[in-house]
Amino acid sequence: MATPQIQYYHHGRFRVAGGILPDAITAFCTYGDPSNPCIVFPTCYGGKLDSQEYMVGENKVLDPRKYYIVTFALFSNGESSSPSNTPAPYDGPYFPAVTYEDNIRAQYIVLTKHLGIKKVFCVVGFSMGAQQAYYWPVAYPDFVESYIPICGSARTSPHNYCFLEGPKAALAASKDFDNGHYKSVPQHGIRAFGRAYSAWAYSQTWFREHHYLHNNTYTDLHTFLREEWEAGFLNGWDANDLLVLLATWQTGDVSLIRDSGDLPRALGAIKARGLIMPCRTDLYFTPEDSIEEMKHLKNARLVIIESIWGHMAGGGSNEVDDKFMQEEVRRFLEEP
Repeated sequence: MATPQIQYYHHGRFRVAGGILPDAITAFCTYGDPSNPCIVFPTCYGGKLDSQEYMVGENKVLDPRKYYIVTFALFSNGESSSPSNTPAPYDGPYFPAVTYEDNIRAQYIVLTKHLGIKKVFCVVGFSMGAQQAYYWPVAYPDFVESYIPICGSARTSPHNYCFLEGPKAALAASKDFDNGHYKSVPQHGIRAFGRAYSAWAYSQTWFREHHYLHNNTYTDLHTFLREEWEAGFLNGWDANDLLVLLATWQTGDVSLIRDSGDLPRALGAIKARGLIMPCRTDLYFTPEDSIEEMKHLKNARLVIIESIWGHMAGGGSNEVDDKFMQEEVRRFLEEP
């Protein structure tokens, strides 16, 4: 299936957590017939709009013949408004801080004012997309019928926050980052970021059973880190974009929308149906976080992805987990 052309919605002056964007832009793609039930599928960390298609397409769980799918690019992913594509005076390190709530508010405007959507059938998301899936039924309780967070949480845990400090420090302290004022790609910083970020992406069991010897793809661990993680961030990612997006992740907390930090109360007020899908070995968003959230969710089901792939299990990284995940999502979407 060919990726549809990226569309851009111009909000004009748009207030975000850290100030103002004079002409905020939300990038998005649409699939299918607008008369079908609408499914929102936002991007994750390290995700561009074309990376969403592991779940979108004919005979996949998000089938454009059955649903109207709208994929949204997060602010600071390089497609929506970001440090790398915003003109002065808000370019580069001067780009304001952005929260999930800012993103959801912008996406809501696109859906309602531009696309004419009256109701969202489901919000599906992986990782940072999963956190957005939690935000939607809290921010717009009468607009969203269901939500499916995959490998994500309603609040970024202190454990997760501390992990993110590692790649953040590796990039920001590098000799070529220059406090965000770099004139060329900060190779040292982004390479260090990629290696630090890789540390918890998979489980220990995955590294023991697969890692660089899997299918003879890599000769050693150093080669795996260089080709998978350094190259992944060097190819198509701006350093300031990475840091602003990371800060959005670190400050994730749905209870700050209207419940002043009371997470049980915020979760307990969700009306929409939920399918909560953590991975057993995820070190970013642990299943223990999801189990704790389930104590307060009144209309949700917990299905754990039993996989050694860690956080990567939810992102379409392997056929077995992808098949399991899509079958569970399909079953949930088709429930009466």
